Amino acid sequence: MILSDFDLENAIRHKRLVVKPFDKRIIKENGLDLRLADDIAYHKELGSNFILDPSDKKKIDACFRYLRKQKSMVLRPHEQVLLSTYEYIKMPDDAIGFVELRSTWGRHGLSMPPTIIDAGFEGNITLEVVNNAPYSIMLKPKLRFAHIIFAKTSNRVKKTYSGLYMRQRGIRFPHAEKVD
Repeated sequence: MILSDFDLENAIRHKRLVVKPFDKRIIKENGLDLRLADDIAYHKELGSNFILDPSDKKKIDACFRYLRKQKSMVLRPHEQVLLSTYEYIKMPDDAIGFVELRSTWGRHGLSMPPTIIDAGFEGNITLEVVNNAPYSIMLKPKLRFAHIIFAKTSNRVKKTYSGLYMRQRGIRFPHAEKVD
């Protein structure tokens, strides 16, 4: 079951769903619009010979240049960046969220893989964004950028989210994938 604006207002009012800072204008018919924070992580120019080992945390961290408190953020053509939501979300134990790019931004040439927010997750949401357009695109903090649709689970989740991205603030780089 997808939660409606009525359901979301109730969940927020009764603090089952926490959104900080909260602005009632982000509540839409069947979800919440999420705004951009003022930070961005660009990939560093490491050259075509660089090979990323996704199990090496030091190499992962070395790939990014993280800029905070930006008044604007420019995405060059065909560039992939990490962004963060302005809103900090605390999910209830009986709902999950599906985060998608707002269609306006897709029409401008941006794309973002869908992100699933697990029951019990708490934190800012890191967004992976690609500029597919042949021109640069400027983004500004607090622009409505993504949309989250909430689905109620059939029961409360016994084991809520407790992963590496729990309580993240701002952008969180990818974690190192362990090799079994």
